[in-house]
Amino acid sequence: MAIKSGYGQFCPVALAATILAERWMPLVIRELLCGSVRFNELQRGVPRMSSALLAQRLKQLQFAGIVQRLSGAGGIEYHLTPAGRELFPVIREMGVWSQRWLRHDLVDTDNLDSDLLMWDIRRTVIGHAPERPGRYVAEFRLSGVPASRRCYWLVFEGGTVDLCYRDPGFDVDLFVQAGLRVLTQVWLGHIPLGEAIRDERLSLDGSRADIAAFKSWFVLSPFAQAAMT
Repeated sequence: MAIKSGYGQFCPVALAATILAERWMPLVIRELLCGSVRFNELQRGVPRMSSALLAQRLKQLQFAGIVQRLSGAGGIEYHLTPAGRELFPVIREMGVWSQRWLRHDLVDTDNLDSDLLMWDIRRTVIGHAPERPGRYVAEFRLSGVPASRRCYWLVFEGGTVDLCYRDPGFDVDLFVQAGLRVLTQVWLGHIPLGEAIRDERLSLDGSRADIAAFKSWFVLSPFAQAAMT
């Protein structure tokens, strides 16, 4: 795991920072830890990062022995090595610390991103599909965003969850409407879901059963608990 350049210090923190403190690097590692293995999956988790820079960071991680690039029947995949998996508590504690001390900055206008929010929501609701047969569709309508990013669809079917950026043409079972900031605050655990509904900052439109079920399958950020302590 040789490193060509750094801070010129023997300190272990300095050596680790040579790799981990590169711009975007912690977020690429976050995505890998969250289970993204294909290039396009990683891109969806870092939507403001260029493809060229993502490719460069992946090469750096391979050089550092943190990621291995594998070829399979489905194409190229990127997997963490044992050294990469050991970074989980590092990335987790960065998120916990930020929730406790930088929570107002988290929902600053410059940091809000509807594509990233919906990708994160899609990731956390996997395995929590509404208990009903067949396909289930939830449409999210966001305000405070450009028209092209106003609607998203989560499609639950056969144990999988797809995120659609264009109308998939299926019947919608539940409509969820909120401002981007409010939905982000709810998902991060800054505002209780029940409070947002009572204050009409988040509205649900569907059958009584589907509205009640939303509170079960809409899973919050893994860092939400830190915001509640």
